[in-house]
Amino acid sequence: MVGTLGSALDVRQISSAENLFAKVEGDIGDVNGVLQITAIRVNFQLKAPRGSEEAVNRVLESYADFCPAYQSVRNCIEISWELELIEE
Repeated sequence: MVGTLGSALDVRQISSAENLFAKVEGDIGDVNGVLQITAIRVNFQLKAPRGSEEAVNRVLESYADFCPAYQSVRNCIEISWELELIEE
């Protein structure tokens, strides 16, 4: 998910290299007697130029449509994400 988001930002001249970080947490639960990953939460942190908030929000709203990892598990694992934008 980080790679897809980073690529989408880079295309819009918002550099992700050394500026995009992610903290990932998950839940494991008993589903019909089998332990499964039931939820994944991704907290992104992005350092970006001042005035880039609108472009960053547009990317964040649509990047999952093109993310192989998200598309692979979206119907079986609850995934959520949020982004903290640090404008410099």
